[in-house]
Amino acid sequence: MNRGLSSRRVITTVAAVAAVALSFIVTPSSRDGVALAVLATLTVIGGSVLLSSDLRRAHPVVTRAATSTMAVSVSLVATFFFSSTTNFNLATGAAMAVTLVGLSFLTGVSGQVSLGNGAFMGVGAFAMAIWSNHHSTTPIVVTLLISIVAGALVGLLLGLPATRLRGPYLAGMTLAFAVAFPAILTYFNSWTGGDGGLQLPNAATPPHWLRALYVHGTTSLTSGTLWLTDITLVATGVAFFFMANLFTSRVGRAMRLVRDNEVAAELVGVNLNRARVLAFVVSSSYAALGGALWTFLNNSVTPATYSFALSIVILSVIVIGGIGTIPGALIGGLVYAYSTNVINWITNQTGLNPQGNFASQLNGIIFGGLLIVTMMLAPRGVAGVYYTFRHRRASPGGDVKSPSEETYAEA
Repeated sequence: MNRGLSSRRVITTVAAVAAVALSFIVTPSSRDGVALAVLATLTVIGGSVLLSSDLRRAHPVVTRAATSTMAVSVSLVATFFFSSTTNFNLATGAAMAVTLVGLSFLTGVSGQVSLGNGAFMGVGAFAMAIWSNHHSTTPIVVTLLISIVAGALVGLLLGLPATRLRGPYLAGMTLAFAVAFPAILTYFNSWTGGDGGLQLPNAATPPHWLRALYVHGTTSLTSGTLWLTDITLVATGVAFFFMANLFTSRVGRAMRLVRDNEVAAELVGVNLNRARVLAFVVSSSYAALGGALWTFLNNSVTPATYSFALSIVILSVIVIGGIGTIPGALIGGLVYAYSTNVINWITNQTGLNPQGNFASQLNGIIFGGLLIVTMMLAPRGVAGVYYTFRHRRASPGGDVKSPSEETYAEA
């Protein structure tokens, strides 16, 4: 064991040194090289942790932290070489993935159907915009936390009556909220800007500490919008790390028990009402964070963005990705982010008028088609295919577990 540990340390050290050297070779400035070298080293360390089966079994939280760190580090390195359009799409998908993983917890783990997560995104988006217009110097981290709190409070208000509703009645309540949300925003136009929405008071500029670190914005990280994508990816990684621990925690197990058998849950001491309200609060908080990140990326927000149609799209893409799974949220976010590219390709190849009625409905047509194909070929979603195949290999002829029972580290 000691020999294996020593060899792993040697391999990790050699890989880290090679990654650092390569970082300085491919970057135009020493400061960019330092940034990439740090990320590359974190990636190597995270990979080393994941390759240790003993550490994965003994310290699952550390393993999830290593997985999150490695995923974020690889993404940040990639953004340095991607175009601005690709980075924007990646950040948009990451923000959507945050919303999707919250809905995956609410519906896939706790068993409650929600058609209002688009409106919850709007709560976070407008909370950020309103706060920024009145307190423009607030750090971005604090503003995001304020948006999360706003989403949690709205989720609490809707979660309380949800304790008495089931199935289609619960879906109907969230549907009513999603349909009414744009009208509510328009009614309070002195706060929300009405149909025109709100613009953030200042153009998106890097924080002072980041500009000072990189000599007042003279590198690629601070001279453009690359830092917007990077902050979004870091926020997404942190959000997924906490959700991964929640999935496998005592609370997550209680949620699954409530979903599968309420009587059994009560017999073991689970408070059903508290569990349902908590699921709504968590889901709405994550949706609000996703909406706030969208506002952060676009520098503006309008009520039309957060219509009922967005809630339907959110539900569609999480089903396509794999509801009740964390990887499914990432897949759904990427599907959503790059659907615009697919639509542009179709209009260019077919000669359709991008402003025409048919082209304007292509987004819904594509998601609807993907949803039908997914339900026919992979009822558990794209991520569910992997889990089904894995469990059938592990236990031939046995029952296949729900994807929501998997851990983030295993994913």
